[in-house]
Amino acid sequence: MTRFSDGNQVALLRTGDEYFPALERAIDEARSEVHLETYIFADDPTGHRIAQALARAAGRGVAVRVLVDGFGAANLRASLREILEPSGVRVLVYRPERGGLRLRRHRLRRLHRKLVVIDGAIGFCGGINVLDDRNGTGHGPPRFDFAVEVHGPIVRDMHDAARRLWTLVRWTTGRGGRSREGSRLHASTPRTAGRQALFLTRDNLRNRRAIEDAYLDAIEHARTEIFIANAYFLPGRRFRRALREARMRGVRVRLLLQGRREYLLVHYAMRALYGSFIDAGIELHDYIATYLHAKVAVVDGRWATVGSSNIDPFSLLLSREANVVVVDEAFAAELRASLEFAEQTGSVAILRDAWADRPWSARVLAWMAFQLGRMFVGMTGYARPEDF
Repeated sequence: MTRFSDGNQVALLRTGDEYFPALERAIDEARSEVHLETYIFADDPTGHRIAQALARAAGRGVAVRVLVDGFGAANLRASLREILEPSGVRVLVYRPERGGLRLRRHRLRRLHRKLVVIDGAIGFCGGINVLDDRNGTGHGPPRFDFAVEVHGPIVRDMHDAARRLWTLVRWTTGRGGRSREGSRLHASTPRTAGRQALFLTRDNLRNRRAIEDAYLDAIEHARTEIFIANAYFLPGRRFRRALREARMRGVRVRLLLQGRREYLLVHYAMRALYGSFIDAGIELHDYIATYLHAKVAVVDGRWATVGSSNIDPFSLLLSREANVVVVDEAFAAELRASLEFAEQTGSVAILRDAWADRPWSARVLAWMAFQLGRMFVGMTGYARPEDF
């Protein structure tokens, strides 16, 4: 695992309302290079806003590279390419979708991380895609999600990760050729007074379990409280056991999960685990104020993570993900306060008696969804028995 570094400035960004203005401002101030990776780059007002900022940067002579996922971004709409490419923005697609309805294992290995590195000096990482947080309505609460803006030594790791993946995709898609295209700079990330932080990625080579292992290490050393907010929470056996053992040590364990039905199989499969969590004394809340898209956690009021990785088999076993871990009481307190406010104002508690009285049809549906999920993960060939 990459080592923690000191002297990082890490700012918490809550929802797209804080993230997109900060991102647009940083792009407008870019002087040399912009790397942007996203799972979704939507053809909506937010997508056009960020595309126009990228085009302005390229027009100033900045090297702008955009990498999107071939499934999540639907190979990027023509209306966005018409903004990006004429200005000189380079666009690549990670694993373009060309297989129609054919099921191949490699099609499940997606680019799910949301990572931006500007001038090798500023990094953004989190769970927020380039899309309208309000589903194009322009009103109502945004999706509940987070990102961080980072300055300091870990930006070098973010920059290296973005450069490596860009180079890999450029060659595997046949866009390598004789081009000498490369980074125009080496990351310049001076160490200042700041926070201890770590940048983690998950891939299928050197970092297959880096994010999961970081979570497990924090959980296993927890002494007072574990507070997790996660959109798709289907942890494997090791993760579930670690939470139960923490609770047995007297640690307060709180889960803030997606209460709205977005993807039916995942929604009901998650509920197959609720009973065992309740029996273990774990506190459960379903967030219903809007869609919860967060992938964050706070442990013991000091360790915190913000990133793209869900706690489910797709994020932990298949997708490319990125998380930032921060060890700092002030940052952890800020994130925890946001989670606490969301729990108190936008969620419903899942209580033992009410859960025990739910209709038998709901129990059967949850059990069937969980078994289907297990079967599907097993079919990928990437899972081990403890993974589900």
